[in-house]
Amino acid sequence: MPVARRFEVLPNGDAAFDIRFSAEPSEQLSETIIALAEAIEKAPLDAVTELVPAYQCLTVCFDPLHLTETTGLLDALVSLTQTALIHPRSIAGTRNLIRIPVCYDEKFAPDLPALCAQSRLTASEVVALHTAPQYLVHMLGFTPGFLYLGGLDTALHCPRKARPALSVPPGSVGIGGQQTGIYPQATPGGWQIIGRTPMALFRPDQAQPFIARPLDRVKFVQISTQEFAQFDPHSEPEKMPLSALSTRGVQQ
Repeated sequence: MPVARRFEVLPNGDAAFDIRFSAEPSEQLSETIIALAEAIEKAPLDAVTELVPAYQCLTVCFDPLHLTETTGLLDALVSLTQTALIHPRSIAGTRNLIRIPVCYDEKFAPDLPALCAQSRLTASEVVALHTAPQYLVHMLGFTPGFLYLGGLDTALHCPRKARPALSVPPGSVGIGGQQTGIYPQATPGGWQIIGRTPMALFRPDQAQPFIARPLDRVKFVQISTQEFAQFDPHSEPEKMPLSALSTRGVQQ
């Protein structure tokens, strides 16, 4: 189905605009938002300083000192958005499937029993359902490297904690509502923690600090506690272009 044509451009403080779409979050909407971000980056809009894609919105930050008035920028954003909706364009770059090792042992999964009780599934069934999909990376946010992933099995949907934890260990894999994701740093958090990865998701010393980008796919791979202990957190993630997988007809 085509992405809904309705959108609005609204001020976000005095140095940003939000381009908000009426469509529900989906892969097609995420593709539209990323393509629009690329088009804005290529446009002669010197005042634009940063672009922040989200599920249903693209935030365009700008330097007010580089603008005599905002009407010209607003008109340009409306025109670029209309073009992106009427004439969808391919997105630059390669989309990858990234495999992320996760240990679901009870020492790393404090909320797995609660999820089992809520879903009426065994721990093994939860792990099987959680590792089955290829999750779509819709966006990054909350903290550097936090991946917001779409495609969680409906049987695993569960509410966030009534009282968030003050500190969630880095690498913790959680479920919150209809989403699953990974905490790259130790932060407060209210998602149900069902496992942990030994892999570092945020590497600020590297040219590409994040292990995945929007529109990549992520697949969780179960590992043992022994494999977790032996894993080098700074090793490169196993990834493969999605186009190669499609060409080979590989089922992941």
